Amino acid sequence: MDARNTQTANRQTNLDEIENRRKDGEIVRQRLDYWLAANAETDRQKAMFKSDREKLEADLMKNPLTTEKTYAYFGLLLGTFPPAAFFTKFAIDSRIAFGEEAWIFGVLFIVNLISAVVGYFSGKLIAKSVRETESYSWWAMFLVLPFIGMFWGIMAGGAGGAIIFIFGALFGAILGALVGGIALPIFTIFHRLMKRGDVIELKHFLPIAFGITFAICSFILGS
Repeated sequence: MDARNTQTANRQTNLDEIENRRKDGEIVRQRLDYWLAANAETDRQKAMFKSDREKLEADLMKNPLTTEKTYAYFGLLLGTFPPAAFFTKFAIDSRIAFGEEAWIFGVLFIVNLISAVVGYFSGKLIAKSVRETESYSWWAMFLVLPFIGMFWGIMAGGAGGAIIFIFGALFGAILGALVGGIALPIFTIFHRLMKRGDVIELKHFLPIAFGITFAICSFILGS
């Protein structure tokens, strides 16, 4: 009877030891994962910021915008105002009266709305390409950005123009490609100069984005 109790006690002791080792191993693994994650974050911070001063400037921003948000908002502006400027010019040149041809304005409003929405959401996709391109030399960046901008404009303009069937989609894509091919390189120059790490201050973004957008609108209205 005593032998059985001894064997049972030994077996329980062995099980307790195995369980304790398992728990110790789990704690070690968790600590290792923590330090690996901490080291990865440190490496990411070093790669993102050129200096400690740049990191400090980014930390001091009151309203920082990530690259994704920056180009999403810029896409929203480009998808809203340049098409609206073109539609306004079209209405003036064609002498379309709002009361007589209200349905035309309704269609144009839907086109404008779709272009704005697509410009916003596609801006998040374009931001990934821009982030990579900004790591190139300035000359290489200048060569690549117009093509990215035209692709961006084709997506937004073509999607909005598709409401007016094939002709509208084609014309919208052409107009969007022209706007995107010009606006994106100019804006990205300022973005690369003004950003700190991966963020830009809102008060810096607004005058640049609205300035470029309204300059394009002025050209459309005055042409």
